[in-house]
Amino acid sequence: MKVLFVHQNFPAQFKHLAPALAAAGHEVVALTLRRQAPAALKGVRVVTYAVTRGSSRGIHPWAGDFETKVIRGEACFRAALQLRDKGFSPDVIVAHPGWGESLFLRHVWPKARIGLYGEFFYRSEGADVGFDPETSVVTEAEASRVTLRNAAMLLAMDGADAAIAPTHWQASTYPESFRSRIAVIHDGIDTAAAAPDPGATFALDGRLLSRRDEVITFVSRSLEPYRGYHVFMRALPALLKARPNAEVVIVGQEGVSYGVPREDGTSWKQAMAREIGPALSGSEAARIHHLGQVPYDRFLALLKVSTVHVYLTYPFVLSWSLLEAMSSGCAVVASDTAPVREVITSGTDGQLVDFFDAPGLAQAVAALVADRPRRERFGVAARRRIVRDYDLAEVALPRQIAWVEALSGR
Repeated sequence: MKVLFVHQNFPAQFKHLAPALAAAGHEVVALTLRRQAPAALKGVRVVTYAVTRGSSRGIHPWAGDFETKVIRGEACFRAALQLRDKGFSPDVIVAHPGWGESLFLRHVWPKARIGLYGEFFYRSEGADVGFDPETSVVTEAEASRVTLRNAAMLLAMDGADAAIAPTHWQASTYPESFRSRIAVIHDGIDTAAAAPDPGATFALDGRLLSRRDEVITFVSRSLEPYRGYHVFMRALPALLKARPNAEVVIVGQEGVSYGVPREDGTSWKQAMAREIGPALSGSEAARIHHLGQVPYDRFLALLKVSTVHVYLTYPFVLSWSLLEAMSSGCAVVASDTAPVREVITSGTDGQLVDFFDAPGLAQAVAALVADRPRRERFGVAARRRIVRDYDLAEVALPRQIAWVEALSGR
């Protein structure tokens, strides 16, 4: 079987599936816009290409997103033509349609079966848009813009044979007419790497933290409201006063990944430092540690010394970091939002709190830090759930491979 993966930042969600298919003896090629992608990745031949033009000046603001995706789709289309002319003809194409790359591949390989990664379908209500009134107010014009944002996705789905989504809630964001073609299979968690370790340590500011210390952890790709950074920071003055020995360790880059930058030009990290600074003593402020981005092994080491891990999110794409924290045996306090409710049953394998309730979050975390038996019970149950439902080697990857083989007709 010949398989083509298409992702602007390959390997991304396909980092396990593509090499696994190559290891099974299939010919696997990837198309990507990622400039520094390796020429090969664990048996996968990686082909890079570039966008040759920018968006039009003066284009209607509602149409700008669609034009950008058409430009990317055309670039991928031309790279695909070159692949075809060199003799490559895939049986299956697996693509992430979020940036438009898959739009025109059907015209290059009419007989190929196309499967899409259905990560998220934007909606003007019931999901991330308008969820947080502090950052998003949905006017009629904004609702119209969001509707048009899905135009390329609708075209991509119409031209696909099947799709795969990591959670049931993310699959449910798609129109009813597409849902029957979406298989829900998570990307998978390496539960051997993300595993409890009673002897774990984590180097921080010249000292070694261990499971004996009180460590509150918060992880997000970017420090922004989409992942509740502003709510978490507002909980810290009360939390640090309630737990005078706790160290708060925050991982994430300064900026935004999903939302929009603040109108005043400052980052959310800077804004929250100004806001909560007057409520913190010097010693309390010194117990808040922003690490920025960290290597993956250091991220896992941090989870293994975490006393309580906090995960907050808008109703949006579920982060891998939550499942990795659960797999590591963390006691988790998380927002009572979709799709978190899909993986945490409050009171059984974690505790859910209202997303916007910063005082309630502080109280919940402080109480859990003080209750070791409940923390241990949550951690054991959380790991059990991830191993059972999301383990990479035993659950997710075999299902993904079976999905690709079924897509090919094998």
